[in-house]
Amino acid sequence: MPKGKLTLIPTPLDNSLPLHPSNLKILEEACLKENSIFLMEEPKTSRRRWISWGLDREFIDQFRYFNEHNQSKDSLELIHEMKQGKNVFLMSDEGMPVFCDPGTELVNLCHQENVEVDCGVFCNSLILALSLSGFKVDKFSFLGFPPVKSPDRGNWLEKFSSSKDCVALMDTAYRLNKTLEELSGLNKHIQYFLGCDLNREGQVLLRGNIDQLIKSYDGGKRDFVLIKQPHVGDRKKKR
Repeated sequence: MPKGKLTLIPTPLDNSLPLHPSNLKILEEACLKENSIFLMEEPKTSRRRWISWGLDREFIDQFRYFNEHNQSKDSLELIHEMKQGKNVFLMSDEGMPVFCDPGTELVNLCHQENVEVDCGVFCNSLILALSLSGFKVDKFSFLGFPPVKSPDRGNWLEKFSSSKDCVALMDTAYRLNKTLEELSGLNKHIQYFLGCDLNREGQVLLRGNIDQLIKSYDGGKRDFVLIKQPHVGDRKKKR
């Protein structure tokens, strides 16, 4: 039996606005399939939005509510259901799911259990990549583009890889392979998330240490966001 997947559905910040047509189409098609699970953050808001978008009311009674109170308990069960072929669609009250909203643990488990994660249309590639990474991003830094020339570039990438925080970078598409190769000599145990051609046909999402990314990546030129996982050890010590 083929696995299902998790799809994040971004919604308008203003609940009076319509859902993006592409995201609406995803939900309309999901309603036609018996293997769909709809995760909502809060009952009142989700019901009102669902009706305003013209979606089938009969599914409202089938909503599952997924929030800070039950996400840890329900995430493992949802992984099991996706492995059995269920497709899960996650929406927060408004905006981008997972980003400072419930769902990070679920996305993280998907990566660990080799369950596909995807997302509907969203306009910001950095926030999209952070949400799809499954990393804790309650605090992060966007460092922009590294310098082009050495030694500044090497020093910059060394600081990037050694940071204890969650940090993200971008670079031009034709320097993706070079960036990965340059990082391969630095802190090889660190986990990264690589999001390429986000929200496009041929989107690539990879997570692992730098050698695993190099091995899995096809070598093509793609627009990308690279995110370094925060230092997990230090987080544990502070608790």
